[in-house]
Amino acid sequence: MSLWSEHVTAALLGTERRPVPALPEAPAEGGDPAGRLLDQAAVLAMRRRAGRRPLTGAEPVAPAPQEEVPAVPPAAGRRLARILAGEQIGVLPEWLDAAARHGYRVPSRLLPELLEKGRTDRVLRPAIAAAARRRGVWLALQNTDWAYLVGAGEDPGGGTEVWETGTRQQRVAHLTRLRGTDPAAARAVLRETWSREPAPDRAAYLATFERGLSAGDEEFLEEALEDRGKDVRQLASDLLARLPGSAYGRRMAVRARGCLRPETRTVRERWQTWIMVVPPRVHDEDLARDGVPFHPTGSFAPGRRTGGPVGTRAAWLREILARTPLATWTELFGLPPLEIVCLPVAGGAEAGDGSGAAGADADRRGARDVHIGWARAALRQRDAEWARALLKGGVVVDEPEALADLLAVLPGDERDARAADLIRWVEGPRDLLGVLERVPGPWTGELADVVVATIGLAAERSSQWHEHTFIQLCRLAERRLSPDAVAALEPPAGTGGGAVEAAAGRARTELIDTLRFRHEMLKELAQ
Repeated sequence: MSLWSEHVTAALLGTERRPVPALPEAPAEGGDPAGRLLDQAAVLAMRRRAGRRPLTGAEPVAPAPQEEVPAVPPAAGRRLARILAGEQIGVLPEWLDAAARHGYRVPSRLLPELLEKGRTDRVLRPAIAAAARRRGVWLALQNTDWAYLVGAGEDPGGGTEVWETGTRQQRVAHLTRLRGTDPAAARAVLRETWSREPAPDRAAYLATFERGLSAGDEEFLEEALEDRGKDVRQLASDLLARLPGSAYGRRMAVRARGCLRPETRTVRERWQTWIMVVPPRVHDEDLARDGVPFHPTGSFAPGRRTGGPVGTRAAWLREILARTPLATWTELFGLPPLEIVCLPVAGGAEAGDGSGAAGADADRRGARDVHIGWARAALRQRDAEWARALLKGGVVVDEPEALADLLAVLPGDERDARAADLIRWVEGPRDLLGVLERVPGPWTGELADVVVATIGLAAERSSQWHEHTFIQLCRLAERRLSPDAVAALEPPAGTGGGAVEAAAGRARTELIDTLRFRHEMLKELAQ
């Protein structure tokens, strides 16, 4: 009996009485047998309509590999179909992450539509790679529009021969996976072809050293500081700045100690330690080689090579401090990080004689430069103790976004409380949004309480919140606020008639609907 006849028989007798026959192109999955029967019948119909067999000698497409993990439960699959059709599309990354976290994969029938979403949205690609699994990579290899998936995950879609024959994406994926298991082998493989690779490829391959970075990489990275490619040199310096005990760190520490020094002063008849700031005056070739550009991000217009504009000198100082091992300061001052960040600061790029309002303003600017440099160093070195000290010390409150970035360094069990404190410090809707945009979700506990309270307060204070800003706050909460907070967001009975009040009602209703949708979504994926 042909496969078509077997399918017809199953349809006539019912799937309860006659099992659905297996079809190589559409392997059986869990779920509704009737739905699987229809899917396979569609494949057979396409076979019959093809018209003729392929020419003799044509190479058949290799069958899709068998999956090791199950597809999501049927209810979750149906919800994904609704999301891909446009319903609450903003929650798609969370759905994909949750599916992968619970050990599920995307149903095969939805892979084409999902991969098409990733073609136009680069941010989605890592999440798609994690949830699409082997079938997704196989499908991407059949369509060049979806080839991004081959290098988006850790599976390059082939064995060790990928390094010799694969695309840049496949080779990056191969190195990434190898760096996770044998960094020395990955480094040796790359060294063999390094001099023959184009500069953009060298930069892409060097970026994989973020995984498994160790002292064994130091020699290779030091050599890369002399590379012809600007991006390669910058990557090498950034990686060396994260490497404990490196010669690079020692070079930066020498420069940093020339910029900051302790000084004991008598204040109200008491001895007090101050931090004296003397920003670098010259930008030489050695400094450039170590990754500090002549015009760092945030510096002012260019000036003379020596003694350039004030903003440039301050930017040099920030870059040097950001690349200096934080242990430099605990050794120099003999104090724990929290006490160091609270020390008074004098001097800076604009310091004159240190007197009057101008001197005080220069001190404040110098302190800000020092603290921002330390904040960048704590972020780069993933130093939780320094991140905690900078957050608790309340420094650079006038640039709260610099502190908000440090929240990612803290352990998860204290991140929400520190984020809540930071939100209480900031003033104005713009700074509040700048901080919240940097706080990863889900927002729970004390942080969720503060956000909910802020939404309620913002809806009432139309003079301080513009309609667009309030809507931005609600859109951000839709994606990151814990769905458990939905009960606390119920709007009060009766609202004002102003523009913000009307917008608040609509935005809050949409926020509540989204949180309920996410609650059901996560419950389906947890089964």
